[in-house]
Amino acid sequence: MIVLAAGGTGGHMVPAHVLAGELAARGQSVHLGTDTRGLRFPGLFEGVPRTVVESGSVARSGLLSLPSVAFSVLKGLSAARALFRDIRPRAVVGFGGYPALPGLLAGLSMRLPCLIHEQNAVLGRVNRLLAPRVAAIATSYPQARRIEPGGAARTTLTGNPVRAAVIAARAVPFDAHAARLRLLVTGGSQGAKVLNSVVPTAVALLPETLRARLDVVHQGRDEDAEAMRTAYAAAGVTATIRAYFEDLPSEMAAAHLVVARAGASTVAELTVAGRPAILVPLPIAADDHQTDNARAMAGAGGAVMIAQPDFAPSRLAAALEAWLGNPAALAAAAAAAHGLGRPDAAARLADLVMDLAA
Repeated sequence: MIVLAAGGTGGHMVPAHVLAGELAARGQSVHLGTDTRGLRFPGLFEGVPRTVVESGSVARSGLLSLPSVAFSVLKGLSAARALFRDIRPRAVVGFGGYPALPGLLAGLSMRLPCLIHEQNAVLGRVNRLLAPRVAAIATSYPQARRIEPGGAARTTLTGNPVRAAVIAARAVPFDAHAARLRLLVTGGSQGAKVLNSVVPTAVALLPETLRARLDVVHQGRDEDAEAMRTAYAAAGVTATIRAYFEDLPSEMAAAHLVVARAGASTVAELTVAGRPAILVPLPIAADDHQTDNARAMAGAGGAVMIAQPDFAPSRLAAALEAWLGNPAALAAAAAAAHGLGRPDAAARLADLVMDLAA
């Protein structure tokens, strides 16, 4: 039995889910510990036993909540220890987020092998707290910030596990000379208002010859859909606008260029699929980790990073034209993104877990 402890966001839950599948394929049973948010994702951890872990976060609730947060963590720790005495796990794997804290603390207190996986280019708060005490640290980037010097010897680059549909997208050929070009815009499952307002205006600034060849697939919030639809139509551009795409990996595979935030899962999927991107890091992300994520991809030539304060229609239009209007540059960017992809991340992480459990 391997316990996976994960925060309740998609960035934590998806790689944990992919690892669970890899471990199950190797004959290992898995138990998930998360909070109530982690149970809301359809299609994740089906058939896997799950325990809701009580915890809390000062960062989310404020310093005045410190006593209640500490009490919640202690309750979660006690419950996790009781669970572990019952199921007797061979190892505990944490994916960050405050709901992962009680399970890992319980594992450490019971001298179980513990490992943390960091999806971003900067260690998150919970992972930073635990890094000095765990047996192994798995990273998604060659250079991950905020790992204390003594942790380097226990650190292994595995990459960030992605779903099978994303790995399948990697095999779809990239044709920079296609008669029609497809632009995918995604701000995550909730959309991003700044993308919804800036991208249609930027597209309207493109040369008419480029707009005539352009199709836009835009994941945006329902309340912005009508304004976006009107703006794209006025620009003479065909646009498909939805709040949610059931098969986003297929949309990514069909895209020639992607405009997106720079969350860990997004960047991992872009690089595995081998699709170039214009990345707009979320400025309020903890420790500004999305900027580090974007810089890693941009530094290799697979992306352009535009900070949100600079994300104006004219700036975006220039970036769009520089790639969509230059097939050779677009193909080179796609190749650079492809070169960063780690489609074997789940297998690498599972190897590390199995070695630790042994």
